[in-house]
Amino acid sequence: MMSFLPKLLLVMLLAFPAHVVFRGPLVRAEDLTEDEEATEAEEDAVDEAPPDDEDDEAEVEDDENAELTEEREDEEEEGLSAGEMQASPNADTAILFVKGEDFPANDVVKFLLGFTNKGSEDFVVDSLDASFRYPQDYQYYIQNFTALQLGTAVPPGRQATFEYSFIPAEPMGGRPFGLVVNLNYKDANGNIFQDAVFNQTVTVTEKEDGLDGETIFMYVFLSGLGLLVIVGLHQLLESRKRRRPAAKVEMGTSGHNDVDLSWIPQETLNQIMQSRRDKASPKRSPRKRNRKRSAGSDE
Repeated sequence: MMSFLPKLLLVMLLAFPAHVVFRGPLVRAEDLTEDEEATEAEEDAVDEAPPDDEDDEAEVEDDENAELTEEREDEEEEGLSAGEMQASPNADTAILFVKGEDFPANDVVKFLLGFTNKGSEDFVVDSLDASFRYPQDYQYYIQNFTALQLGTAVPPGRQATFEYSFIPAEPMGGRPFGLVVNLNYKDANGNIFQDAVFNQTVTVTEKEDGLDGETIFMYVFLSGLGLLVIVGLHQLLESRKRRRPAAKVEMGTSGHNDVDLSWIPQETLNQIMQSRRDKASPKRSPRKRNRKRSAGSDE
C-alpha cells in the first residue's frame, strides 16, 4: 500500500500539468471561435443594413432630380413667357429671295418680305432685322446685320412688302450658318409681336472672281522666279567667257615702218631683200641658177 501511493502521486503530478497545458489552448480556441462567430454576425448585420440606406439615398437623389427638373421647366416657361415674343395669329408673312437661296460671300443678298393683316385692327411694322447664327446653337451670333427701321402702318385686310439686303462677310465663304430674319410689329393696343420669317441653316458660297488675291500673288511669284533663273543663267555664261583665255596672235615687224635700218649697210640690206624675194618667188630651174652664177662671175 505504501508502495502504491508514491506511484499514484507521480501519476497525478504528471497528469495535472498535461491537463492544464492541453486545456488552455482548447479553451482559447473555443473562446476565439465564439468571438469570430459574434464578429461575423455583426458584419452580416452591417452588410444587410446598407441596402436600406442605399434605397433611401436613391430616393433622395430621385427627389432632388425631380425638383431640379421642375425648376428648369418653370424657368424655361418663365423665359418663354417673359423674354421671347410670338407672332400674332392675325398676321401672315412670306419671304422671297430675289436671286434664289444662294448666299455668295462678299456679295449683296436681297429678299422681299410680305406682310398681310388678317385681323380687324391696324398693325404697325416697326423694324426688320437679319443675322447669321451658329448652326449648332442659334443663341450665338456670328454676324449681325443692321436693322431696317420701318414704322409702316398696315390697315386690316391690306398687305405691305418690304425690301431688305445684306452682305455676308468674305471669310464666311464655304461654311454653313443659321440665317434668322425677324419682323417686329405691334397692334393698336401696343402689344408687341415678333415673327421669325426665316429660320434655317444656309451655306455661304465662295464668290468666284476672275482674279483673286491668291491668283495674283501666284503669278507674281512665278514671274519673279523665272526672271531670277534667267539672270542666273546669264551670269553663269559670262563667268565662263571670262575664264576662257584669249588667242594670242603674233604680229611681225613687217607692218612697222618706224624701224630705223640706216645703220645697216646697203649691200647687206640688198642681200636680205634678195633672199626674201627668192623665198617668195617660185623655184627656178638649175639651168637658170647656173646662168645667173656664171653671169655674176663674168662681171
